[in-house]
This record gives sequence, structure tokens and C-alpha cells, in this order.
Amino acid sequence: MEAVDHRTAVRDLDPALRESLVERSDGPGLLRFGFHLGAILVLGTLIAFRVPFWFVLLPVQGILVVFLFTVLHECTHETAFKSSFLNTAVSILSSFLIFVPPAWFRFFHFAHHRHTHDPARDPELQSPKPSTLIGYVKHVSGLPLWFSAIRTLARNAMGRSADDFVPEKARPRVTFEARVMLAIYVLIAAASVFWESSLVISTWIVPALLGQPFLRLFLLAEHTNCPHVENMFENTRTTFTTELVRLVAWNMPFHAEHHALPTVPFHKLPDLHEAVRDHLKTTADGYARFNGELVSGYSSNKS
Repeated sequence: MEAVDHRTAVRDLDPALRESLVERSDGPGLLRFGFHLGAILVLGTLIAFRVPFWFVLLPVQGILVVFLFTVLHECTHETAFKSSFLNTAVSILSSFLIFVPPAWFRFFHFAHHRHTHDPARDPELQSPKPSTLIGYVKHVSGLPLWFSAIRTLARNAMGRSADDFVPEKARPRVTFEARVMLAIYVLIAAASVFWESSLVISTWIVPALLGQPFLRLFLLAEHTNCPHVENMFENTRTTFTTELVRLVAWNMPFHAEHHALPTVPFHKLPDLHEAVRDHLKTTADGYARFNGELVSGYSSNKS
């Protein structure tokens, strides 16, 4: 079959199918977010009441919390819901719980889409992907991410953001949101100390620390070791995985499809996948296999 890039594949979609694919609605997003947030609240309650074997629930809670990143991602594209209000409200809540400023992330992420896997212009490549086993372990631990998140919030709050993807006119907004987020975090910490409560730590902070490695493993598959070309079917990887992973990750394993046509809501990505799957160039059969091959590559390079 003749090679087809993402632009050609999208252009050749049946007009009726394309119109259907980009149609937004509130129902699927409300159902998915209700499940996601509901599961966080249920597990948080069980942890708070120290049910038998409650500590086993910590990493599960953490996975659900950190994968709010995929919710923020979808809301950033305004495809989680048809309602602009819902997209904004849910993005603010999700971003707060994972320490990512929503307006700042919007500019960051749209720059990533404009310059996907371009070493000179993609902001995701400002922090190089791990190239050694030690670097991989450090990356997957999530510690560099947490330090980066704290630095970004602090820098933005002081009005010292130097990120070139943030427009000059938007910098006051980015500064304001960082200051509000930091103020609320401080208030929550102060209230926890005042009431001598560890609830926030046990139901939110510790789970998030435990869950972050799973998100790092997930996100590594999206572009790592992909060629630096313009074709989204090559520079972005779709990973074949389970229904459960797709549920928690809001169908983001269909990542090449998302990059090919970012206006498609999460619940329509499986349909887009069926339409373009024969043109995909970079795929992986599961996250465990992808990361296993990545680690094996480090060992091979060393030898």
C-alpha cells in the first residue's frame, strides 16, 4: 500500500464521517468524568477511614489522580464537552489536583501540536527523553516532573516566565493563575496543620507521588524514539492496550490519531482509528512491551 501521511488521510475521509467525528457533546464527557472523579472520591473515602488493607489502594488512587492529566488534556482542546463552561471548569479542577497551571499548559500544549517532535520548537523536547537506564529510572520516578512543576508555578507566580510559547499579552493571566493556585495550596496546608489532619497527605499527595511513575511510563510511549518528521503517523505513536487503560486515559493511547485530527473528541477516537489504522507507521503492542524494548535498547547501547 502506498504511504499516506496524516494530512492526506484526513483529507480523504468521507465528508459525512469527518463531520460526525468532530461533533462534540456533553454526555460522554460527563459520564467519563463522573466515573473518574467518582472513583477518586470513593477510594479517597476508603483510605480516609482506613479500611482493611487501605494502603493497597494508595497507588490505585494515585493512578486515578495523576491521569487527570488526560482529562486536562482533553479539556484543553475543548473536546471533552460541548459546553465551554464544562471544559473550563473541569480543566481548572483537574489541573489543580495535578499541580499544572491550566492556561500555561494550554499554550505549552498547543505549541507541542504546532511543532510536534521538532527538536528546535516542540516544548516537550526542552527536557530530553532519557537515553540511559539511570536516566530512565530517574524519569519514571516522577521526581524531575515534580521539581519542574514546582519551578514552573513559582516562576510564573513571580512573573518571571520566559517560556516563548506564552504570548506576551497572556503573561499577566499566567502569573495570576499561578498565584491563585499557590495561595490555595498554602491555605490547604495551613488548614491541615491547624486541624492536625493528614487527610490531604494520605488521600492526595502520597497517592499522587505513587501514581506518577505510571503516567511517566504511559507518556513515554507517545513520541519517544519516533522520527523527527512532519507526518503525525510517524512522529507520534499509537499504543494498542486494554479497555481499562483507554478508559482511565480518555482514549489517549490513540495518540497518532489525536495528533492527526485534534478536534476529534476522546469518545470518537476509536472511530477515527478504524478509518486511518492502515496508515499508521509508529505503533506499540502495549505499554509494558514498549517500555521493555526501550530499556533493552539502553542495555544494547551500553554494550
